[in-house]
Amino acid sequence: MKPLRALWRGLRATAHVVRGLWIIRTEFGRLTPPQTELVVREWTRRMLLIMGVELVVQGTPPEQGPLLQVANHMSWLDILVMNAARPSRFVSKADAERWPLLGSLITGAGTLYLERGNRRAAMRMVHHMAERLELGDILTVFPEGTTGDGQALLPFHANLLQAAIAARAPVLPIALRFVRSDSGEPHPAPIFVGETTLLGSIWATLNADGLQAVVRYGEPQHDQGRDRRVWANDLRDEIARLLAR
Repeated sequence: MKPLRALWRGLRATAHVVRGLWIIRTEFGRLTPPQTELVVREWTRRMLLIMGVELVVQGTPPEQGPLLQVANHMSWLDILVMNAARPSRFVSKADAERWPLLGSLITGAGTLYLERGNRRAAMRMVHHMAERLELGDILTVFPEGTTGDGQALLPFHANLLQAAIAARAPVLPIALRFVRSDSGEPHPAPIFVGETTLLGSIWATLNADGLQAVVRYGEPQHDQGRDRRVWANDLRDEIARLLAR
């Protein structure tokens, strides 16, 4: 019966995506930023419920910006999970813009896209992020630059942290985990790494039993005179500590 349940979840999730695209098209232009954040949060929480993913939030989500959030990265599901906990504007690799349906959805929600390997594009993104932070936004980046297997953190890229230094904005470390609800052990279903395809990872998630998404918030910190590389290493250590707790 699991494949039938997964198919039913998939059909409902597709309908929910279409509804989300309609909301973006017809409502976002006339909503205030707090109203938009509320719509995004409720839509993503409903999506997790449809897919059978339980959201667990530990620590205190931020109330307002300016703030740069940094988190470990394992799955296409990370953006939905973090928006369900506390909506923000994401900085993502340009590949995500081409994801079927999901790409249109996260684009409509205000995601900023970064071309990997393009230094000029990275510099423009840092300036744009600094401007958004100075306006009081909450931004989120995945400094590993790609998804990992959830077993160990990849090295953190430091370039985008320059935006927080330039805007004198705090950075909030966040640890993401996907676990089994009955044991707390890592759940492999949403992992999107290596030869795993996007559709394969989505299907594994729809088939999963007892899947919990855990978002653990740390404490915001300022650069305190650190350059971006030192700060990136310190943030990586802090996220590793949050994951190990």
